[in-house]
Amino acid sequence: KKFEDIDKAPEERERGITISTYHVEYETENRHYAHVDCPGHADYVKNMITGAAQMDGAILVVSAEDGPMRQTREHILLARQVGVPYIVVFLNKCDRMEDEEELVDLVEMEVRELLSKNEFPGDDIPFVRGSALKALECGCGSRDCKWCGQIFKLMDEVDRYVPTPERDIDKPFLMPVEDVFSITGRGTVATGRVERGAVKVGEQVEIVGLVDESRPTVVTGVEMFRKTLEQGVAGDNIGVLLRGVEKDEIERGQVLAKPGSIKPHTKFKGEVYVLAKEEGGRHTPFFTGYRPQFYFRTTDVTGSAVLPEGVEMVMPGDNITMTIELIMPIALEEGLRFAIREGGRTIGKGVVSSIIK
Repeated sequence: KKFEDIDKAPEERERGITISTYHVEYETENRHYAHVDCPGHADYVKNMITGAAQMDGAILVVSAEDGPMRQTREHILLARQVGVPYIVVFLNKCDRMEDEEELVDLVEMEVRELLSKNEFPGDDIPFVRGSALKALECGCGSRDCKWCGQIFKLMDEVDRYVPTPERDIDKPFLMPVEDVFSITGRGTVATGRVERGAVKVGEQVEIVGLVDESRPTVVTGVEMFRKTLEQGVAGDNIGVLLRGVEKDEIERGQVLAKPGSIKPHTKFKGEVYVLAKEEGGRHTPFFTGYRPQFYFRTTDVTGSAVLPEGVEMVMPGDNITMTIELIMPIALEEGLRFAIREGGRTIGKGVVSSIIK
C-alpha cells in the first residue's frame, strides 16, 4: 500500500460515527496480523472506544526527536481503559538523532515511566528504535539493512511479546438471550447467538441479569435451524432448551453463561464517546444526572451518569470517563461495549472500563 493512501484513509461511517481508519494485513513467519491505523488523533480516540473488535495488542509510535506528546499520554491511558493488554513501542525518527543517543535514552525512559504510571509494565515493554521514513525510502526489505532491519525487529518483538489470543471458542460460554418461547411438553427455549465458548447438552448454565440473583439451570437440548445438535459454539445462532424454567422466568436482555463466569452489576465506570451533531448525536451538552438508556448486547436499561469531578458538562463530539448507575442489574464485565440512546437513537458509544458494584 502506498503511504499516501494510508495517511489519507477514507472516512467510514461506522455505526453512524465518522472515523478515518485504514486496515492493513500482513504476515510474519508465525502469524497473520490485522492492523488498524488511524491518521488523526480524534479518529484514534473514536476507534478505541467504539470499535467492535477488541485489540490484542498495540504498537505505540513515539518520535525520538520530540518525545512523548500530549496525545501519547492519552493513547496510553485509553489503551489501559479499553483493555488493550500489550503494547510494543517504536521510537521513530531516530535518523535525525544519530549523534544524540543519550537524548533518545531519555525519551525511552520518559515513555517507560508514562507506561508504568498507567499500569503497563514499563520496565519490560520492548522498545525498538528506527525510522519509518528511511525504511520506506530504502525499501530493500533486507533484515541486515540499517533501517529496514528495524521494521523486522519491531515485528519480531510483537511476535514474541504479544501472546497468541485465546480463541472465542475456548472462552467461558456466554449467549445473550434474544427471544424466548415454549415448546409444549418440552419446556422453554431461549434463542440467541453464542458470543463465546461452547455449550453442550447436559451442562449447567446460569441465567444472569435483570434480577439480583443468577439462576442455575441445565441445558436439555440445543437446536440450530430446527436440527438437534450435541453442542453450540461461538458464532452459532441456536435455541437452548432449559430444564425447569418457565417462559416468564427468562427474558431478552439476560444472558446464559457458564456458572460463575459473569455476574450482574449496576454501577461501573465507562469510557464514552459522545456523537457529534453531524453524526446524528445531540445538539446540546448534558450534565451530571443525565438519564438516558444504556444498550448492552440485546437490551436497553435506564441509568444515570455522573461526570468526573471538575467537569461541568459534556459537549457532543467529546470523549469522557463517566460513572454510570443502572436501575437494573446487567451481566457486565470490563471491555464490554455499549451504546447510549435517547428515544431509540444512538447519541454515544462506550466501553466498560471498571466495575464498581
